[in-house]
Amino acid sequence: METGSTADTGTTRDEPVWTGLPPGLLRMRRLLLVVWLGLLTVGLGLLLSLVVGPAWAAFALLPLALMAWGWVMLGHNWRSWRYAERADDLLISRGVLWQEETVVPYGRMQLVEVTSGPVERHFGLASVQLHTAAAATDATIPGLDPDEAERLRDRLTELGEARSAGL
Repeated sequence: METGSTADTGTTRDEPVWTGLPPGLLRMRRLLLVVWLGLLTVGLGLLLSLVVGPAWAAFALLPLALMAWGWVMLGHNWRSWRYAERADDLLISRGVLWQEETVVPYGRMQLVEVTSGPVERHFGLASVQLHTAAAATDATIPGLDPDEAERLRDRLTELGEARSAGL
């Protein structure tokens, strides 16, 4: 057996280099989960205690079980999101149970937007929205650092203009 052999290097060059989403997106989503389900738990507990009786207030703990399940599922969902820039297209992969991979050719892109709502801005995040001629291939990459979102927008716009010039 040879050491340092480069016989298999041809297959690795064709593999996309995947980039995952930053952990800030997971923190934001988990905080929103805790806030909303925490408020629901307190409100439901008070309502059941006042209307039906204190013993029934224990049913208000059900949203806490949902919170624990949601916490785990948000982590799985966050890990499933990734994107890769290739020579001719952008790949976006996501999904835990139903995995979906979207391929957006640079020459088909019509518009690349960077958006950031108030909650995203608070957490220092932005999303990149890709629009193509076919509405079915529109794609989004959520929860990026704003600098990375702007870099990606500029790069995709530049590549899109270069590829569409030949059409």
